Amino acid sequence: MIDTKKYKLLCEINSPDDLKKYDLQDLIKICEELRCFIIEAASQNPGHFGASLGVVELTVALHYAYNMPKDQIVWDVGHQAYGHKILTGRRDVFYTNRTYKGISGFPNPKESIYDSFGVGHSSTSISAALGMAVAAKLKGENTQTIAVIGDGALSGGMAFEGLNNVAATKSNVLIILNDNKIAIDENTGALKEYLTDIATSKTYNRVKDDVWNFLGRINRLGPNVQGFTQKIDNAIKSIIMRNSNLFESLNIRYFGPVDGHDVVLLTKLLEDIKSIPGPKLLHIITKKGKGFKAAEKNQTQWHAAPGKFNIETGELLDKNIDNTCPQKYQDIFGDAIVELAKTNNKIVAISPAMISGSSLIKMQKEFPERCFDVGIAEQHAVTFAAGLAIRGLKPFCNIYSSFSQRAYDQIIHDVAIQNLPVIMCLDRAGLVGNDGATHHGAFDISFLRCIPNLTIASPRNEFQLRNLMYTAQLDKNNFPFVIRYPRGHSTEKPSKPEFSEIEIGKGECLVKGENIAIISIGTMGNCALQVAKELQKENINISVYDMIFVKPLDKELVKEVLNNHQNIITVEDNIISGGFGSLIAEYIADENFNVKLTRLGIPDRFIEHGSQPELTKDCKLDYSYLLSTVKKQIK
Repeated sequence: MIDTKKYKLLCEINSPDDLKKYDLQDLIKICEELRCFIIEAASQNPGHFGASLGVVELTVALHYAYNMPKDQIVWDVGHQAYGHKILTGRRDVFYTNRTYKGISGFPNPKESIYDSFGVGHSSTSISAALGMAVAAKLKGENTQTIAVIGDGALSGGMAFEGLNNVAATKSNVLIILNDNKIAIDENTGALKEYLTDIATSKTYNRVKDDVWNFLGRINRLGPNVQGFTQKIDNAIKSIIMRNSNLFESLNIRYFGPVDGHDVVLLTKLLEDIKSIPGPKLLHIITKKGKGFKAAEKNQTQWHAAPGKFNIETGELLDKNIDNTCPQKYQDIFGDAIVELAKTNNKIVAISPAMISGSSLIKMQKEFPERCFDVGIAEQHAVTFAAGLAIRGLKPFCNIYSSFSQRAYDQIIHDVAIQNLPVIMCLDRAGLVGNDGATHHGAFDISFLRCIPNLTIASPRNEFQLRNLMYTAQLDKNNFPFVIRYPRGHSTEKPSKPEFSEIEIGKGECLVKGENIAIISIGTMGNCALQVAKELQKENINISVYDMIFVKPLDKELVKEVLNNHQNIITVEDNIISGGFGSLIAEYIADENFNVKLTRLGIPDRFIEHGSQPELTKDCKLDYSYLLSTVKKQIK
């Protein structure tokens, strides 16, 4: 239950209509309570919260100035929307945020009428808001559409495509640029420098305020005067700034920059902007993690709360100080690429704004000139890697599996067709957990294995990951190489064994048994080994094969399996449709084998959020289900 004394105003707000009952000055206190509530909730149920703390004032101002859900907000990226969820009827269930069967950590139209568009990946808001605004116009609806884009999302190419089209349609769309200068790591690139130039120009900001005050009075004379005043506004902005305003040059009226933590100012400004027709952009300056000292000081670490924490000190309550525990796969990758780069000066690394998440921070420190953060731009990352490869380098392009979908055309057109030695490292393959449907790496085997020239491998453990990375960077392997690995910890204590080459397209028999064989790919092989070990206690011997490679398939090993076993079970952490099991089924059909095949994988539906063990059980990919499946086959 919400503490009615601590959250005296917030406890009375169950919808934006309730918010509007308060006076403008009351919004300051509401913001304080909302920020405190988010911090308290995240301290017990960790999740993304740094970005949401930064937009508390904006969230309150938007819901006060506009009429939701008639008016529409698209949040981009979606983890900025915690305050939005709390103000729109989900306060009392917010403790279930990102938990199994609880509310989503991102806006989800299936969850609330106030969530106008589903957002998990970034840079989609402007395009979506434009579509919604055009639809409203065609239907004769008098609505306002707002795209809130921030936390690095404007660096994505799709955002620029949307900006270009917004100007052409002259639609009534308000774009709010939440400029906090950071995604997960600090933003990079010329756009960041441009926005900083605007935000720090003292002359521009001083004159801007005078111009706004003067033109604001003229604008109230009516719409016929607004076109004239905009020309004056644009001219003054162009004179003061060294360069003409990027947004104004696209015919998007620019307002800002303004203090994103002044809720009264924001509310008044939004009220004024509502009456101005056409595309508009409001540039606000915010601090990620605002109001929580630990998050303000270390914004990368506190992008999402790293665990339960003490609200007063920021100290983690369940931190693991045992350095002998198994490493995360991302850290194994990060250590291995640095080791390899020390002996191979052709190796370079690319990340689309996931330097910390992919553990390339180690490479960046050791070899800053050979490690590139290209911003939230997966398409550019892949083609940039192709450009590096065609000039003789060995680029490791590290992208989360679910984000690699955004670069599918580039993988085919720029890498595979030209057969370039780009090493695609797909982190977070399989079920990732609490981020849910938008983030599971459930499809990569299915959508990649149909592409010619690709070699696709999935390590069973940390040793195979290291050795696959070593194999991929060898000069003789001058072709595209995909290595997919999961989120989470490996199976062994931290170690850095010597690298050894893995023969491409060759799997291995882990356990030799009779009648029933489990054919696995990736870390699911560890579960299969557990099952085999348990059955040995009952004097039941089954076979377990780890294929290692999806492509090229070790056909000789598969033929051996099919010649010696009547019951075959495939197991994978990819969607069952078109995945690894389908590959084995195709081979069985092509070669006319008469065997019983059971395929286990992620079912043909979008998997929601929850812990990895909960979702693995939900998808019937856990140890218990695999064991029962084998026993049924035995019977």
